[in-house]
Amino acid sequence: MARTKKPKGSSRLAQMWQVFQMTRRYDKSVVGLLLLAFLLPTGAGVAAGLILSGGNVFTLVIWIVVGVMLGLLIGLIVLGRRAERAAYSQLEGQPGAVGAVMKSALKRSWIAEEMPVAINAKTKDAIYRAVGRGGVALIAEGPISRTQRLVDDEKRKTAKILPNVPITVLTVGPDEESVKLYKLGWQLTKIKPALTKSEVRVVSNRLASLGTNVPIPKGIDPYKVRPSRAR
Repeated sequence: MARTKKPKGSSRLAQMWQVFQMTRRYDKSVVGLLLLAFLLPTGAGVAAGLILSGGNVFTLVIWIVVGVMLGLLIGLIVLGRRAERAAYSQLEGQPGAVGAVMKSALKRSWIAEEMPVAINAKTKDAIYRAVGRGGVALIAEGPISRTQRLVDDEKRKTAKILPNVPITVLTVGPDEESVKLYKLGWQLTKIKPALTKSEVRVVSNRLASLGTNVPIPKGIDPYKVRPSRAR
């Protein structure tokens, strides 16, 4: 007997419901934010319709529909952002968390690898590298007090073969001044551009010649988990 295929619409709604449920478990404020995101544009649409319709029912309905559609759109955007943040919060503090989100968090203007370029096998602290218009970014994962030596070594090697390329260091860890995992991509976009697109590719190829110092210990396998995006 042939199986009855479920409509794509119902599948998409089921997926959105699962994303909402997951997000609500880690973000208690998401329900209130979604209500505001939906009700404010809808209310604005109703108010605009009452003021501007001039008693025309059709115009009033159009304004209400526009308000509802806008509310749904903003609600989906809010849900997507909060779901992404909730997904990152589940990885926060885990060894390899930075590598697990490097590909999904960074924009196409940055070239990054999921594998760290250096790692401390004992503490599992690691250094990741990204190359973009802002130059070279070294992302340290772990407490600043423990990752400083790894950062200095990697920075020295990078500066030796790329003396004129700016190097930015970011740390994702428990320290107060560290970057939150979900803000990593945003922090990279704040770096002032210093390279052209063609120069980014040249710099990336030069860095590939450095190789890595990654004696990955047993138990660290951050690359099987990636934060999911709401669709």
